[in-house]
Amino acid sequence: MQTQLISGIKDQNPFLRQAMGRIFETRKHTMFARWNKMSKAFTRISKDIVMAVKSGGPDPGSNPALRRQIQNARALNMPKNKIDDAIKRAQGKDTASYEELIYEGYAPHGVAVLVVTATDNPTRTFTNVRTAFGKNGGNLGTSGSVGFGFTRMGVFRLRFDDVKEQEALELELIDHGLEEMGESTGEKGDKQWVIRCAMNSFGKMQSAIEARGLTPLSAESEFVAQTPITTLSEEQGLEVLTLVDKLEQDEDVQQVFHNLG
Repeated sequence: MQTQLISGIKDQNPFLRQAMGRIFETRKHTMFARWNKMSKAFTRISKDIVMAVKSGGPDPGSNPALRRQIQNARALNMPKNKIDDAIKRAQGKDTASYEELIYEGYAPHGVAVLVVTATDNPTRTFTNVRTAFGKNGGNLGTSGSVGFGFTRMGVFRLRFDDVKEQEALELELIDHGLEEMGESTGEKGDKQWVIRCAMNSFGKMQSAIEARGLTPLSAESEFVAQTPITTLSEEQGLEVLTLVDKLEQDEDVQQVFHNLG
């Protein structure tokens, strides 16, 4: 009966027709690949912690954004003392305040790219991003030039084995804003569940997942491509990923999203 109910809901909701199947992601060679470069990974997650503390305070119990970033840090095996140091540093008067800036452009072969940055020096960041595009066959565009092809969503990744009854979990999370749930694979080949919701449901979804005793591998705001490009050759795809890699190496860059399938 429960399976029939879930099936009926999926038929009525196009966002859930993919649920319980393999979820399509166009983030290959992005966050998890980047986060394997541990020194830069810790720098970037520290920025996220600083921004969360400055916006909502140092107590993770009352600051869901900070709690989420601490979870992300632990998933990267960031030492507890580094997490604590970032929280303390954020409370200092001389700590830089970071501004989120999003740049849009095209990689080689017309692949759309969104670059999310956190910076205390927008002039430096703009110059570095523009240079990376220019030197790697891309073109930095204007605001809105490619953003219309992406949807910003809340994305939670769970260990596959942590979810014992996936259909029941899916049904429960529908009431908390679930739009899509499916299987995926981490950078190291580990199976995961990916849960997506609209950004205005992020906090509600985070609370619902935590209430069920689940600790996400990551909980992020991500730009999901609406129309992935799947027609490029391996060589052409490598040209795109070379640009992505160069962008991800910049200290001000937090995330890079693209529509290469």
